[in-house]
Amino acid sequence: MQKAPYTAGYVLLDTDVFSYLTKPDPIRAPLYQPHVIDKTLAISFVTVGEVLFGARRRKWGSGKISNLRLSLNNFIVLPYDMALCEIYANLKADLYAIGRGMADNDLWIASTALRHSVPLVSNNRAHFEGIPSLTLKTEKQP
Repeated sequence: MQKAPYTAGYVLLDTDVFSYLTKPDPIRAPLYQPHVIDKTLAISFVTVGEVLFGARRRKWGSGKISNLRLSLNNFIVLPYDMALCEIYANLKADLYAIGRGMADNDLWIASTALRHSVPLVSNNRAHFEGIPSLTLKTEKQP
């Protein structure tokens, strides 16, 4: 598998942390600031889909959706490729073999972090804990 070009200085934000930082959330955003200071902030294509879905579900108007799209431009969207799909398939099969289910969107986000060799910053410790080789940065207590 070809080494991804994204390594030092990048962090991948889970959708929850993306939301905390962009709203901003006065309680949770400060918890995650130390994880993002002086880092290149990246998100998965899944996060883009999730936040656009959330906006549509809440029936946001075109102005608010335009602002969301502008906000998304402040982040690197890490690309998918065949190697990412292979990581996803292998990880899903491994988790299935040990009887551990995982939501597909979370699995894609974890696979993106693994593919691009970047830490994942998430408030959902339980969703990602125990995934081999995943570097998880979280403030959520176990």
